[in-house]
Amino acid sequence: MGAAVARRNQESELPDKDSPMKRIRLAVLILGSLLALALHTIVTSTAAPSPATAAGKDTMPQDSPPRKIVVGSLMYPMYHDYPGVEKRCQELAAFIDDMAKQAQEKYRTGLDIAALPENAVNGGMAGSARDKSNPLEGPVLDILGAAARRHKTYLIVPMIWAEDAAKTKLYNIQALLDRQGKLAGIYRKVHLVDSTDSGQLESGCLPGKDFPVFQCDFGKVGLQICFDMWYDDGWETLARKGAELVIWSTASPQILGAQCRAHRHHYYLLSSTWRNNVSLVDPTGTVIAQNKAGPAGLIVEQIDLSYALLAWQPKLDNGHAFTAKYGKKAGFRYSEAEDGGIFWSNDPAIPVMRMVRELGLELPAASTERNRLLQNKVRGGPPSLD
Repeated sequence: MGAAVARRNQESELPDKDSPMKRIRLAVLILGSLLALALHTIVTSTAAPSPATAAGKDTMPQDSPPRKIVVGSLMYPMYHDYPGVEKRCQELAAFIDDMAKQAQEKYRTGLDIAALPENAVNGGMAGSARDKSNPLEGPVLDILGAAARRHKTYLIVPMIWAEDAAKTKLYNIQALLDRQGKLAGIYRKVHLVDSTDSGQLESGCLPGKDFPVFQCDFGKVGLQICFDMWYDDGWETLARKGAELVIWSTASPQILGAQCRAHRHHYYLLSSTWRNNVSLVDPTGTVIAQNKAGPAGLIVEQIDLSYALLAWQPKLDNGHAFTAKYGKKAGFRYSEAEDGGIFWSNDPAIPVMRMVRELGLELPAASTERNRLLQNKVRGGPPSLD
């Protein structure tokens, strides 16, 4: 009510719009307000940063303990004769068994999420999308759901999916199964490929309409499929929604594209392909695991979703500051070629961002913003983009 009274008082002080002199006074008041707003904008954009901003403290991510997960992925060329949906699902389940075995051998822990290539369930089938399509119910969920349940892992199942019994709604999808082997979500490929100027997309598939991010028990997962690599919207949307790991099921390897996407948006990217390579890229754009041995190949790797990206700075000492203070309680990969790296904690009691603060280090976003503001101050404003 007080705000309403104040607003009425302000309105009562305004000149009567019917008087010429009062109209002039009104124009002066409006012009003065606009000038004050403009001056405030200029001062704000060119002012020196506060000490808190300069140190990056006001942009420091919330502390998070280590979140180590084991990811697995498959390269599998499905150019041979199609063995039938039941036999294909059994083949894929055997690969998942191998991933889980490697996870135990390498890390003495289970698999957290496993990825399969584009159209893994239907790959190699001839005919239209209608001919290739399958429902999720039946052999797909029975066999692959059992594999996910057996190893208590999330599983990405790509396929041509018939959403309805009449097969009028067909999609190229990645189905996300949870650790109990139940359906947790579906991504429908948004950017389908033109089927040789036939007016159809991928022999009769419908394009998806959105880019969902799925909350798993370890973090947020985004999904993309093959030709999606050529379009920015999906990758940008997944980043905006907080995806920490993006799984890209594809028939085309395109490792440079994967590196660019991971580097640009600062998430892990795990590919699952038909040929050439299967790769895991970290948020710096570095390939940290790759298998090029064919025809079929696996990768199984542990990553930490609680990490800090840091650029060169004197106190960092090319990463050695972490080793000097924390020893094996910290881990990192640092590139002198790129003047930066990724850092994580191996101690649940000391989050990596606490380590960053204790070492007096500055995050890249804080550094670039501090420099931008100083540049604008010295220049007298932002640079022209004309």
